[in-house]
Amino acid sequence: MKIGHIAMYVTDLEKAKDFFCRYFKATANDCYHNPRTDFRSYFLSFDDGASLEIMTRPDMKDDPKSMARTGFAHIAFSVGSEKKVDELTAILQKDGYRVISGPRITGDGYYESCIADMEGNQIELTV
Repeated sequence: MKIGHIAMYVTDLEKAKDFFCRYFKATANDCYHNPRTDFRSYFLSFDDGASLEIMTRPDMKDDPKSMARTGFAHIAFSVGSEKKVDELTAILQKDGYRVISGPRITGDGYYESCIADMEGNQIELTV
């Protein structure tokens, strides 16, 4: 068994699509739009076969997000090396994204950094 895809709601669909395509080399399909509900979505595909569905609709709530909360905690991207973790973290920080932690070796031995995306969702960069 494998996970088919992960899905997340976002307030700015185009900005989220551009973020994942630019920094994580995702490829987006054509935008799906349901005119009855005004639901819109993209499926983003990654080199390893993983996919992320990003979705929006006008009637969503966007409550503040605590990093320590129930539900999905973060999306982790394996970028291949410590050097690439460092480089992508620096690029994201330079482009205005908040670095939450790292780059560092965690207590359980992983090399990672964590950033907050444009909507406060935690993105982990790891080897």
